[in-house]
Amino acid sequence: MIKIGLISDTHSYLDDAVFKYFDDRDEIWHAGDFGTLALAEQLAAFKPLKGVYGNIDGKDVREVYPEHLRFNAEDVDVWMTHIGGYPGRYSSNVKPDIYTKPPDLFISGHSHILKVIYDKKIQCLHINPGAAGKQGWHKTRTLIRFSVSENKIHTLDAIELANR
Repeated sequence: MIKIGLISDTHSYLDDAVFKYFDDRDEIWHAGDFGTLALAEQLAAFKPLKGVYGNIDGKDVREVYPEHLRFNAEDVDVWMTHIGGYPGRYSSNVKPDIYTKPPDLFISGHSHILKVIYDKKIQCLHINPGAAGKQGWHKTRTLIRFSVSENKIHTLDAIELANR
């Protein structure tokens, strides 16, 4: 079993509460818009970090993190990208591939809207952790914790950090 802390859209702001909520996690996954490489390095110093760059990230972040990251976690095929859309409204940059070779878990950020939706059409769980930073139109900063084991995604918690 692997315990994941999922975060996105920090936009250069890292709430100290993230360390409390992710203390028992094995890894942190960041779905883009770190804001600074220093923020990514702070997370990576705390726990192993997987991430993708977002539309606001500069060259320094883009040199370290890819646009798309596809990997296997406990026999779960995971695809993480920043601008991915959601079931019924996938972005054009992922649409062809998500229907021909769907992952088990599709993670995106960008919208600043926390969503957990199962796409029955492709049998894929979509998760967007919302935004943990203070930039954007969202009212509440959020993140998600979950576990993966034996090809199952379970024990999912949506966490509200505080108002923006």
